[in-house]
Amino acid sequence: MSAMPGNTFVNGNSLEGKTQALRSRLRSLGRVLVAYSGGVDSGFLAWAAYRELGSNMLAVLADSPSLARSQMNDAVSFAEEQSIPLVVINTKEMERQEYIRNDADRCYHCKDELFTVTEAYRRRNGFDAIAYGVNADDQGDYRPGQEAARLHQVAAPLLESGLTKADIRQLASQAGLRISDKPASACLSSRIEYGRPVTREALSAIEKGEDALRRLGFRQVRVRHHGEIARLEIAREELARAMTMEMAAEFTRIFKALGFSYVTLDLEGFRSGSMNALLPAHSLAKVKPPQR
Repeated sequence: MSAMPGNTFVNGNSLEGKTQALRSRLRSLGRVLVAYSGGVDSGFLAWAAYRELGSNMLAVLADSPSLARSQMNDAVSFAEEQSIPLVVINTKEMERQEYIRNDADRCYHCKDELFTVTEAYRRRNGFDAIAYGVNADDQGDYRPGQEAARLHQVAAPLLESGLTKADIRQLASQAGLRISDKPASACLSSRIEYGRPVTREALSAIEKGEDALRRLGFRQVRVRHHGEIARLEIAREELARAMTMEMAAEFTRIFKALGFSYVTLDLEGFRSGSMNALLPAHSLAKVKPPQR
């Protein structure tokens, strides 16, 4: 097998050294399941694991109402393009009241469900470990899902190898992977303001709204659900095109048809985790998982 690409230096550390550390860590896991969503992090991890481990790895894609169909289809297509072994499993976070309630720890309950179901699959099928695509840059934001991963003893090879988001995009680009510049895309539930219950109707409205924005040619978007208000986040480099009377009329038409009474364009543009900025400080304390 040829080595993964990369021989430049990032933040004083050799990217080649990080790549070799990743390969070594993957080999140490034995037969491994990779939690896979089709984004650049999990996609690159699945690609790297397949090239290092071959049939001793399997990508696991969790399907639920919070996964947009466009994202699922793209994830399946990428795995097929790269011959990455893939299984789709169903998760049932929508049956968890702690998740539906949509408190600050919603992501913990989502990942707890994911890793519980994946762990059961691991035991049934004789795999040794589970890995997921958290990277070195993911330590700065509020991410309670990482606590669930820690409690389930899920490996984090990208993080453990010191790979940043920029490193991963660079390696993916050097490998010719089309996901190298894929925009970040968290689950649909992350678009709903905290404290507002997660419902299938809200998830559907968000998904349809974001699909409509992409059909208009916008690449990096979020539809933030604030009840009667749809708050649209569009990448700053695309904002000028969004800020016209013609586009305002089109936004209004689309989102009122989806059940929103008011439509707003966020002048700060797209930014990951913007809902977290609204949380009170005490909510950002370490998540205390339920007793098992």
